[in-house]
Amino acid sequence: MTHTIHILNGPNLNKLGKREPTIYGRTTLETIEGWCREAARGPIEFRQSNHEGTLIDMIHEAEDEADGLIINPAGLSFQSVPLFDALKIFEGPKIELHISNIHARDALHQHSIMSSAVTAVICGLGPRGYVTALGAMYDLLEAKG
Repeated sequence: MTHTIHILNGPNLNKLGKREPTIYGRTTLETIEGWCREAARGPIEFRQSNHEGTLIDMIHEAEDEADGLIINPAGLSFQSVPLFDALKIFEGPKIELHISNIHARDALHQHSIMSSAVTAVICGLGPRGYVTALGAMYDLLEAKG
């Protein structure tokens, strides 16, 4: 069975490769998208927005179009109740993804409110964590049947 996966990226991730390379590395979001497309076993939708409302709309679209959702909410992880509520609406498996290990960072970046609305959390694996998340999503979907 072919599964459709939506991979959503939050604010400032379009600046990967330039933004705080000591934390996020020099890999661009375009490179990560390429890795994901190579690893995909079916259709993927790979998107990014700097706007909370747009990301919420993307989650609503995924509800109708996707079997699974991977999201790197970026800075919205720590404050966005509306994004949290949208994630709870999506009934399929959801993976929250972070490039850095948010638990090892400063107090502002240590607690994601999104985590209780998702199936699993992957953090600290760097940009290749996206490929790990994609593989884990396929495993979740196959186990679901």
